[in-house]
Amino acid sequence: MRVNFVLSEVAAGLRRNLTMTVAMILTTGISLGLMGTGLLIANMISDMREIYYDKVQVSIYLTDDVTEQQRDAIAAQLESSPEVKDYIYESKDEAYARFTQQFQEQPALIANTPKDALPESFRVELKNPERYQVIAQQFPVGKNGVEDVRDEGDFLDRLFSLLNGARNATIAVAVVQALAALLLISNTIQLAAFNRRNETNIMRLVGASRWYTQLPFILEAALAGLIGAGLAIGGLVLTKVLFVDKTLAGPIKSGIIPPVDWSAIAAISPVIAAAGVGLAAVAAYVTLRLYVRL
Repeated sequence: MRVNFVLSEVAAGLRRNLTMTVAMILTTGISLGLMGTGLLIANMISDMREIYYDKVQVSIYLTDDVTEQQRDAIAAQLESSPEVKDYIYESKDEAYARFTQQFQEQPALIANTPKDALPESFRVELKNPERYQVIAQQFPVGKNGVEDVRDEGDFLDRLFSLLNGARNATIAVAVVQALAALLLISNTIQLAAFNRRNETNIMRLVGASRWYTQLPFILEAALAGLIGAGLAIGGLVLTKVLFVDKTLAGPIKSGIIPPVDWSAIAAISPVIAAAGVGLAAVAAYVTLRLYVRL
């Protein structure tokens, strides 16, 4: 097989259908970029679960007029409860200090929050976080200085449900874009094969195999898929540099959300490249086998 001939045919094919090739590359790049975004979100959700679920606590917020006796009674009850693994008392000043540390990158929010706005509380770590209702029953709201009892696990479940929905929506859009890219690849290959039908017929007459005449078209599609994957990876890099590392710098530094490491992008880049090349090559091969007689 003459490699130079095959490569020259690939280059000629890309030039002849330049506009459709560009459209194919862009559509493939968008679909692969969305797929990569979905994978990064999935990794972020996994990291957030490890960060937060190990620290799930029940917060017992106290009223402003709670007495020292009521506060001591709550502490004694927590000390003797078999459900409690550990607990800490947090005063108003300590709550405000923790608030300012968490949101130090948002000075406007801190400036608009009075120092006495955050209530004092007991932050309780349970032996079994799923037994939150037991603690809620032991400390009824409105009695003995208890203003509210909140389980952080419920909030986390809602948060992760929202993040999972965003991930699933991103992947769903990526699938639709991938189908559009596959249809565009199929149409491009059919058009390219039609434009070069005289050349391929002559090659078959002089003894060229079917595979030899199909290979340039498959390589065209694979190359377009590889370029599209490169655009997708470049888009993820720009998103990290311009959005994640800047816009989300505060929450990341505060530990509210995990960072997007370069290692994560490096890990999914080969997957994106393989998906781009593989899907494009398979789509071209199937199109040539089903719709084009070479």
